[in-house]
Amino acid sequence: MSKNVNTKNGEASRETIRRVLLMIRPYMPLVILSLVLAVISVALTLYAPIITGKAIDQMIGAGHVNFEAIMPLMLRFVVIIAATAVIQWLMNVCNNKITYNVVKDMRVRAFNHLQNMPLKYMDSNPTGAVLNRVISDVDQFSDGLLMGFTQLFSGVVTIVGTLIIMFVLKFQIALVVVLLTPLSLFVARFIAKRTYDMFQLQSDTRGEMTSLIDEMVGNQKIVQAFNHQDDAMEQFQAINGNLRRCSQTAVFYSSLTNPCTRFVNGLVYAGVGIVGSIIAINGGITIGILSSFLSYANQYTKPFNEISGVITELQNALACAGRVFELLDEREQEDDSDQLSLGHDVNGSVEFRHVDFSYIPGIPLMEDVNIKVLPGQRVAIVGPTGCGKSTLINLLMRFYDVDSGTISVDGTSTMNLNRNSLRSCFGMVLQETWLKNASIRDNIAYGKPDATYEEVVAAAKAVHADSFIRRLPDGYHTVLGEDGGILSQRQKQLLCIARVMLKLPPMLILDEATSSIDTRTEQRIQRAFAKLMVGRTSFIVAHRLSTIKECDQILVMNDGAIVEQGTHEELLAMNGFYKELYMSQFAH
Repeated sequence: MSKNVNTKNGEASRETIRRVLLMIRPYMPLVILSLVLAVISVALTLYAPIITGKAIDQMIGAGHVNFEAIMPLMLRFVVIIAATAVIQWLMNVCNNKITYNVVKDMRVRAFNHLQNMPLKYMDSNPTGAVLNRVISDVDQFSDGLLMGFTQLFSGVVTIVGTLIIMFVLKFQIALVVVLLTPLSLFVARFIAKRTYDMFQLQSDTRGEMTSLIDEMVGNQKIVQAFNHQDDAMEQFQAINGNLRRCSQTAVFYSSLTNPCTRFVNGLVYAGVGIVGSIIAINGGITIGILSSFLSYANQYTKPFNEISGVITELQNALACAGRVFELLDEREQEDDSDQLSLGHDVNGSVEFRHVDFSYIPGIPLMEDVNIKVLPGQRVAIVGPTGCGKSTLINLLMRFYDVDSGTISVDGTSTMNLNRNSLRSCFGMVLQETWLKNASIRDNIAYGKPDATYEEVVAAAKAVHADSFIRRLPDGYHTVLGEDGGILSQRQKQLLCIARVMLKLPPMLILDEATSSIDTRTEQRIQRAFAKLMVGRTSFIVAHRLSTIKECDQILVMNDGAIVEQGTHEELLAMNGFYKELYMSQFAH
């Protein structure tokens, strides 16, 4: 079984590498330029020991130093070092451009992909885990990729170039290096195979921690209100312990890299020194050439240290990239840009015909739901918590698609309509408020970005939000913090309602839209809504049944089914489930 797991992980790693290379492809000119600069840089670096060796050969002994020959060599050495520094700087510029462009592309792809993901994915995956893939994992990938470009290119070229020069100078000494090289490669492979799985586990566990922290910090009031701090701390300690263990294991294997490769490097250096000394004693090479060989032995083995470290970082980077690619591989909503659009003259007729739906396959929530709504009607949807009221709205807006049956708007099945076109016909106010990090004006104009300042103010006045907005430091230009900043829940809800007032859509969805508002303000807004709903098909999800007496049609839901349907008076006359709900709200 372990062999099958390793094989599967190896295939996943190769597939990740292939996809990373595909993302690098658009920047191939920069990659080629970086390679060329790496070759030139290494060539100059490898030429320096030859100059040093020649200078040493001009130092025969005390009082026998040929300064006339040494000075030109020293000048040439200085020029080479300066040129190498400039070329390495240019190479780093290229590598930075490649890395950060690839990372930018990856992050853009991930964000765009999230915009097209079905709501089902968002509902079934922790927000923190998704954020960790788009932010933290991409950052980790960036670090590993940059190190790979910076050190891997020059390291490989250095190894190849050093071997060629050593073979040209004295192949017998070069053979010693070649014979000891597989030992270094074996060490690197041993470590790399064991680090990938550990870094993959580390990334997954880090995602769990991000998700928990996001959940706890975002709901700290609830955590403290229910004295859940100790339980939250236990959860954190458990995940943190797992993260510590897998991180320690990953770091342990990665920390083996340096001492192991340095040991092999020491063997190579000793081998070159011993064999070179024997050849030099027998007159095969000069002391200067032996000095050059010892320098090349250092230069040859140094990249193995770097490459082993790079491989470790690349394993981490590939593990993180693999998690990002897993996100990108999640199935998007089908492209419906070529489907029908509703246009601007929507009359607002809606019909559900034999609709079945389930969030979990095999566990039905709605079965054979039938609804017919005429243009301009006000339809209330009531029932106990969990009966399917919000699900009905999700299906109408195509946040979820039906399992069977049809939902039609203006006689056209929503499955044949472009989602953006369908949703643009609805103005939606939910119980949960959402405001973006922008000015109040921008938040109100979210559904109508081209609205004038006067239109924004008029919408705010219609919902009685203008007075508190003008009391803020910068009025309508006050920039709100995350999720509304310092505004009260009531004020945030008023801005959300003003957003719909400004858009003036042909159809409305009010899902507990006034639940966070005091009774006096609610009465004012109900009057504003009454004006807005004239001639517009409206769906009103309500718990307070006293607010929906004037609706043209009331749908009473229970356990995913519509159990009663009619006007307020008709439903009371039935003496059924609706009357039971209605009377329970006035019971003492």
